[in-house]
Amino acid sequence: MNHTKNARRLAAALAVPVLLLTAAACGSEDAGGSSDAKVTVKGAFGEKPEISVPDDAKPADKLVVKTLTEGTGEKAEKGSFVRLDFAGQTMKDNKPLGGTWATQDKTAKPDAPRRQMVQQLGQPSQEMPAKVLDAVIGQKAGSRIEVEGTAKALIGDQLNPQAGVKPEDGLVWVIDVVGAKKVDAKSEAKGEQAKPEEGMPEVKPNAQKAAEIVIPKDTKAPTELKEQVLIKGDGAEIKAGDGLIAQYTGVKWEDGKKFDSSWDHAGATAFQIGTGSVVQGWDKGLVGKHVGDRVELVIPPKLGYEGQAQSGLDKNTLVFVVDIVGKV
Repeated sequence: MNHTKNARRLAAALAVPVLLLTAAACGSEDAGGSSDAKVTVKGAFGEKPEISVPDDAKPADKLVVKTLTEGTGEKAEKGSFVRLDFAGQTMKDNKPLGGTWATQDKTAKPDAPRRQMVQQLGQPSQEMPAKVLDAVIGQKAGSRIEVEGTAKALIGDQLNPQAGVKPEDGLVWVIDVVGAKKVDAKSEAKGEQAKPEEGMPEVKPNAQKAAEIVIPKDTKAPTELKEQVLIKGDGAEIKAGDGLIAQYTGVKWEDGKKFDSSWDHAGATAFQIGTGSVVQGWDKGLVGKHVGDRVELVIPPKLGYEGQAQSGLDKNTLVFVVDIVGKV
């Protein structure tokens, strides 16, 4: 999503594996190999795992998945949206491979939600090799799994030779499936839509297409966040830290031109909310809303892309219509 200002930055923080890859890996490999590595993992589901590997560990030459804790929640399927905690390391020298437990902001409040990985299974990821991510398919929310094998088995031909990891080196990940949710890619908010409040752009919905957003004439862009719930849903409340599944369309206030829409891509998309993983206007405007809501947001530059000239939107007031179609 073009509006997720921290997406690449977050991927870099979570994902030393990005450095391991020459390109985004796709595809999957059947798990079922055995391992003599004797990896031990301490810590309960939801806690930072302590991964120990013996010096004489011999990694399996095939991807191996071990269920450490079996959950009871919704099963993750290909195409499901998932929210994950993970930690990874090399077996030989315990070199960290990134993870969500390593990204907690030291200035954040103790009870602040931790940034986690929100991903649709079956889609390319910058945070984790594809074969490792595919190991989540078939697991239930609440599960903790261990994924291990040689770099060749887990990454294959897409292993970056400059990463300092050899094909025969062992790699291990511990993954907590915090949540899983299957949502139709064409889902959208349903119900009678309210008329725009004074000064708010008009939203003309198009079924399963990008909405038309009409900027009011002779009206200055607001300097503070403005929001309106156009359709009230009756689903669960969105809380900081949730993985929010949504359809969205965004236009620039200045010229009314569309710059992005989920409908122009694969449809429903997901991201973590309330953790700085998206522009501040989304974090401020969508936390506290409900599944099923259609929300219009008018976001001034200071809560959007101000200071990020590379975005091309750093001086623009952004107008979004967001359908919240699920959470994970």
